[in-house]
Amino acid sequence: MIKPPQQRTPGAFPFDEPAPAASDRPHRKPESFTEAIVLTADEDDPFLNPEKDLPSLPVAVPRKRGTAFGKIALGAFGVLFSLAFGLWTDSLIRSLFSRADWLGYTALAALGIGVLAVIAMVLKETAGMMRLAAVQAIKTEADEAIRDTKPAKARALIKKLEALLHAKPETARGRATLKAAENDIIDAPHLIALAERELLAPLDRQARSLIVNASKRVSIVTAVSPRAIVDLLYVLYEAARLIRAMADLYGGRPGTFGMIRLMRDVLAHLAVTGSIAVGDSLVQQVLGHGLASKLSARLGEGVINGLMTARIGIAAMDLCRPLSFRAMKRPGIGDFIGDLSPTAGDRSGKS
Repeated sequence: MIKPPQQRTPGAFPFDEPAPAASDRPHRKPESFTEAIVLTADEDDPFLNPEKDLPSLPVAVPRKRGTAFGKIALGAFGVLFSLAFGLWTDSLIRSLFSRADWLGYTALAALGIGVLAVIAMVLKETAGMMRLAAVQAIKTEADEAIRDTKPAKARALIKKLEALLHAKPETARGRATLKAAENDIIDAPHLIALAERELLAPLDRQARSLIVNASKRVSIVTAVSPRAIVDLLYVLYEAARLIRAMADLYGGRPGTFGMIRLMRDVLAHLAVTGSIAVGDSLVQQVLGHGLASKLSARLGEGVINGLMTARIGIAAMDLCRPLSFRAMKRPGIGDFIGDLSPTAGDRSGKS
């Protein structure tokens, strides 16, 4: 049987705290403020009168660039050479007509064909530049659509991406999946992530295959070539070929001038993100200390050149891909070491 708790009678405890002595308290002499407090007048208060002009503050103004005399000179000489070429062509055709009529008509036909070819080249280059600009515009719009809470921008972006990649048969299944799930997903980041997985994942696999094949060719050729100039020329050739193939894979298809601009952007991207350090330490990391000491220097250079080609391919992939890597993992240089050096791949697999 549980006993009830015993009740305790309340007790009183004395608490006596001595009051502070008068001498312990600090004394302060009364003071007077001689400076008057000035209040802002109502007509000068910017909160009461927002239309009143505030005192101007110094603003940072960008420095004006000087006149581009080089561009002016280049344009002037270009006009001069164009006039000289026109006069020479006119004189040539008149001379041919004076000799025989069929020679003059042949020259006119050749001139017409050349002019049409130049116009076609200009149109082709313009279309290539527009395609490259469209890829970059989609990438910029994707960043803005992800930050937006409404899915309207994301859906419009997916339509542009499908129009860019409609000629790729690898994206047919992805387009069908996006069409079926068009009204099921309303979150903009999820829509863009689904488009990245369905439309760009097959192209990313092909891009990786392009990088691996180009790196292997560079590694083999530079390992057996007898001259350093041959190595340099072949690396440049494979790099240009890889960049063009990467742009064509993702819907860019640049022309000649677009290709030059794209290669410049790839080099700038490599300069920003860093490049591979070429040296014995990297060879030892890739191939192993014992094997690197036994291999010839040419084989080590071949592996390093292959890795540099892979690095160029990754940079081209970053620039030519319509969407940045978010839902998919961005490939790194370590993903290609095993393909170029089976020994390194076996060692990493065992570890």
